[in-house]
This record gives sequence, C-alpha cells and structure tokens, in this order.
Amino acid sequence: MTSFKPVLFSAIQPSGNITIGNYIGTMRHWSKMQNDYNCFYCIADLHALTTYNKHSCLKKSILDTISFYLACGVDPNKSIIFIQSHVYQHSQLNWILNCFSQFSELLRMNQFKMKRQIKNRYEKTNVGLFNYPILMASDILLYQTNFVPVGRDQKQHIELTRNIAYRFNSLYGDIFTLPEPLINECGSKIMSLLEPNKKMSKSDINKNNVIFLLDDISSVILKIKQSMTDSEQPCRIYYDIERKPGISNLLEILSAITNKNIDILLKELQGIMYREFKDIVADSLSKFLYKMQKSYINYRCDESYLKKVVYEGAIKARLKSEKTLQNVCSKLGLVSLFK
Repeated sequence: MTSFKPVLFSAIQPSGNITIGNYIGTMRHWSKMQNDYNCFYCIADLHALTTYNKHSCLKKSILDTISFYLACGVDPNKSIIFIQSHVYQHSQLNWILNCFSQFSELLRMNQFKMKRQIKNRYEKTNVGLFNYPILMASDILLYQTNFVPVGRDQKQHIELTRNIAYRFNSLYGDIFTLPEPLINECGSKIMSLLEPNKKMSKSDINKNNVIFLLDDISSVILKIKQSMTDSEQPCRIYYDIERKPGISNLLEILSAITNKNIDILLKELQGIMYREFKDIVADSLSKFLYKMQKSYINYRCDESYLKKVVYEGAIKARLKSEKTLQNVCSKLGLVSLFK
C-alpha cells in the first residue's frame, strides 16, 4: 500500500449473521475502496461483548466474518484485515480517550438511548454499551483515519469522534487526524421488509424482516414476495421514501445488487405490477447471494488461511497504531520503558 493514499477504517461486529443491509450499506464498497485508500478492515469483537450472550459462539462468528470480508473482495495484499482484540492499542487508547470525553455526550448518543429504551432500565445496561462510542473513536483515531464509511444513522458517532479528537488536539497539538464520514446516499440505510419505516436489523425478532447473506435461497424469495409495498392504485413504481417506503426500499436493494442507477431501473420497470417487480428483485438477489455464498464457503473451509490473514493483519495494524499511541503517551507525560 502506498503512503500517499488517504486512510479508510471500517469495522463490523461478529455478533450474528450479516444482513443484506450490512453488505449494501458498507461491505459492497470495500473491494473498490482498497484501490483508492489505505484500508483497515476490523472485526470488532470487543464491541460485540456489549450485547453478545453466547460467548462460546464468538470464535465461530469471527471466522465467519473474516470469510465474508474475503468473499466481498477484500484482498489481504491490498488491505489490512485484523481482529480488534489482537491489537491491544485499541483498549489502551480507549481508556485515555475516556478521560477526554464527557458523560453528557454519551448520554446524547442515539444508539445508546434506543437500546436503553429496549432494556427499559439503567440497571440492565452494561457500562460497555454506554462506553461503546469511545472505543469506536479509539478504533478510528489510532490509524489517523481520513474517512469512515457509515450509514446515515451512524454519522453521530463520527461527529463525537471528531469532537474528542479536536478536544485532545487543542491541548496537545495536531495529534489526531479529524475523520470524515463517507456516506453513500443510495443504500446507506436498508429498511425492514415488512416494516419499511425502520432499519433492517440482525437482532429483529421477526426474521421475515431481514435478509441474511447466508439465508437459504428459497427463503429469500419468499421474504421478498411477502415484503411490504403499498395499496396505491393503479400500481406505480417510483422512488419516494415518505410516500412509498416499501417500494423505495426494494428499489435500493435492486440498485445495489445490480449496480444500476435507480433512474435507469425505473425506466426498465415502467408499467409492471408489484408482483412482477418483486419477482425481479427476488431473482436478482437470489443470483447474487448464490455467488456470494459459494465464495464464502470456499474461504470458510480453510480455517488455517483465515487465521493467517488476521495474524498478519494484526502485526501490520499494531505497527501503525503503536506510532499514534506512543505519540499520545508522550504528550500526556506517560513514561515509556523503551527509547
């Protein structure tokens, strides 16, 4: 990787099956991005501990996630793929940045407020969930990241990261690069199939709302056919998130997996009924997932190769992150045992 390229950091939790929303929102761009950026692709296993109940399954989920990274076209020779817990600098910087963050800032984080409402009481909310955004800030700032690909709903996390970095820099000089969110407007927030006014989520109790990358193809077809559209008569297919959220959501999915602009799709779909439209989406998605699953299985069967990829990735990530951490520690007056 050449030094003049801007740095890009992206991460996914290995806390469950990856959805088509995860792929469309972020992962589908990774293959192309590694040609334009110095890419750090992280498996955020420490983040997963905030909500993961069956920790004995975490190793499997981590290996599954690495396989998906590779199946999405991430090349270990071009990009750095690593497991978060293998790079201890993440946890060290996390504590330091805690001391430069404000309690009130974390209380305002939308994801924390939403999850706390679900849990209903503070007593059921672990501290890790509250501290989650600071660890995320540490992930990003360690690598002097220029860009972070995120969905619209995660922009607040990047804003907090910038605030923390700016606060530290104002005291100690230009230590951290201020990252920018990289938001792809089309597909940045894929919605639930049956409730298109809420985001598609792997934790949704109703699995008919979600398409997972490892779903059986027959179930994918059924989920698309059962997805919510609307009752407008005559049937008209056009993009309008407010008036036609179900149709707009299916258009975003179709656009992403076919690499066709929505305007082009609307011309091709002109005059067809909703049922035929769903058949087209289901057929295109089935063909895409078949290829994705085949590639995934090829990688997943070679566990020694997966471990080799993240072992080498961790070494490279440590070299980069240690430079930042040593600079931070030096500015804070923390004594180093090494010259």
